[in-house]
Amino acid sequence: MAQTATQNQQTTGINVEFDVELRKVFKVFNGEIVVRGIDLSIRRGEFFSILGPSGCGKTTTLRLIAGFETPTAGDVLIRGQSMLNVPPYRRPANTVFQNYALFSHLTVWENVAFGLRIKKRGKAEVQERVKEALKLVKMEGFAKRFPAQLSGGQQQRVALARALVNRPTVVLLDEPLGALDLKLRKEMQVELSNLHQELGVTFVLVTHDQEEALSLSDRIAVMVDGKVEQMGSPSQIYDRPQTPFVADFIGDTNLFRGRIEGAHPTMLWVITDKGLKMKVQPANDTNGLPLTSGAVVVSVRPEKVNVGFSPPDGSLNCFEGRLKHVMYLGTHVHYVVQLLSGDQITVRQPNALNVPTGDTPVYLHWGADDCLALPE
Repeated sequence: MAQTATQNQQTTGINVEFDVELRKVFKVFNGEIVVRGIDLSIRRGEFFSILGPSGCGKTTTLRLIAGFETPTAGDVLIRGQSMLNVPPYRRPANTVFQNYALFSHLTVWENVAFGLRIKKRGKAEVQERVKEALKLVKMEGFAKRFPAQLSGGQQQRVALARALVNRPTVVLLDEPLGALDLKLRKEMQVELSNLHQELGVTFVLVTHDQEEALSLSDRIAVMVDGKVEQMGSPSQIYDRPQTPFVADFIGDTNLFRGRIEGAHPTMLWVITDKGLKMKVQPANDTNGLPLTSGAVVVSVRPEKVNVGFSPPDGSLNCFEGRLKHVMYLGTHVHYVVQLLSGDQITVRQPNALNVPTGDTPVYLHWGADDCLALPE
């Protein structure tokens, strides 16, 4: 299947770097702007995720690519061709929905073959391609069953096979694992990743699950209020967030509001609203310029915070507090500490033999390169 996709690319005569492009796309529903001037370029063969909270416009963005919605302004391109006047069934893209959208009265085989039969493919071609698609998702032995006879994970595999059998340029995944339990969800994430690597087809995933996006994606676009807040690799999004929203939404973090007291090309001195003095790594502001003054928000990830029972020697960012809550989670321990300033900090440390109890006096400390100052 991957070889055929490559052959199709060559025969089109279109040599573009991107499989999907959104150019200044707006979408308005009943006077409300749901998508605000989005610019996206998704590379050929990339696993790209659109991540954000409910109502941020991510599903609408996916539906604009699929053709289920029409842009109010802007353009959507697939493989360098505008899709503005192309209906969904004529686009080189197939969608896998959260509810799978399988036909309950058709067998697994018939569900997967449905799109090919609509396109009036020959019987031999249908047989070969359905067999190939079911083999890809490890469902060859379930061809004669009906959707009601399958588990949630099996139905998800059938929905994937139905999308892949048409050999699309782009596979669109609308929260496809949202209905699965945690263990099965983890298993399907591995299978999705393996399938993507095996096929080399462009995957575009919409999800609100940060861990899912981080573990699967080559790049992530974080959306909020209808616009892209930040786009980059998983490590860039997690380790170098550009705004307090991204820092707070992606994983867990501790945020301190304050102002810059002093600046150096590679370091800032910040005093928080509650009087904590910190030495912090600077981020760039929204114009790409280094922060040197003004209000900032300092982000410190819980796993970057160290816990001790006495103040360490030479630590710049060291604060005294009391341990208020301990949650043992097997592989690691989650602490909640209230500083003398009144700030409450979450800490995540690897599992230890001697876990302290609540209300214990402790010292928290972290390095200057373990926290980040962001423009407020």
